[in-house]
Amino acid sequence: MHRFDVIQSFIEFGETHSGVESLTEEFQKAIEALGFRYFACCSHVDPLNPPPDAIMLHNYPPAWAKTYSEARLFEFDPVLKYAESTLVPFFWDKTFRAYPLTQPQKRLLAEASRYGIAHGYTAPIHLSWLPGILRASCSVIPAQKRIDRGKYIATELLATYLYIFVTRTRIRMPDVTPKELTSRERQCLALVAQGKADWAIARLLGLSESTVHYHIERVKQRLHVTTRMQAVILSFVNGQLSVGDVIRQRGTSVNSSDNTAGTQLH
Repeated sequence: MHRFDVIQSFIEFGETHSGVESLTEEFQKAIEALGFRYFACCSHVDPLNPPPDAIMLHNYPPAWAKTYSEARLFEFDPVLKYAESTLVPFFWDKTFRAYPLTQPQKRLLAEASRYGIAHGYTAPIHLSWLPGILRASCSVIPAQKRIDRGKYIATELLATYLYIFVTRTRIRMPDVTPKELTSRERQCLALVAQGKADWAIARLLGLSESTVHYHIERVKQRLHVTTRMQAVILSFVNGQLSVGDVIRQRGTSVNSSDNTAGTQLH
């Protein structure tokens, strides 16, 4: 199944189902269809003793969750610590080759790998319009060695939608009714959803890179979000952008190979 079909199916499910449990199950099905085995979309707290306002959604092995909680590994988990220092999604293997780890952090990663929690990809979740919200992120663990870059980007879209949905069931979110997106803003945002960077969008639309950047930043400001993917998801949620728009926008580009160099996620 193409990744945009997976996203469309998940969002349609969310629009017709109100239960957190059912949407979490659907999220698991979606990431499995994309080639991932485990996920953890969670507030950065004790997974077995979370505060009332925490969100704790994962399918990690229960034995690992128990070990993680009892040893209070969440207090120095390098994945959580790094996620709190960046807006940009990251691959564990690449990041932690350069990021200085303490011996306890190295042991944590080694122990996690014994449970199959390894080679992960984490997207920080920053809901900036909600003051005081707990820091959170969503990590996915691949079930196979090679997964194309576009599927990782799809998991960020899915995770942001899931987190917004769950947050809305627990916290009264402020009403944000932005003005209708312009045609050009919709074009730019559709290409952002494909994982395109400003320079690539500029080439596809015949615009300058600075003009593309202006359009995207303007949408982010109007939606009160900090990342491009949050802007994409909220535009899906409020009906101003559809997965069909994404697929139709320069349709040949969604079938091209994805690569890190052409991706801009913040």
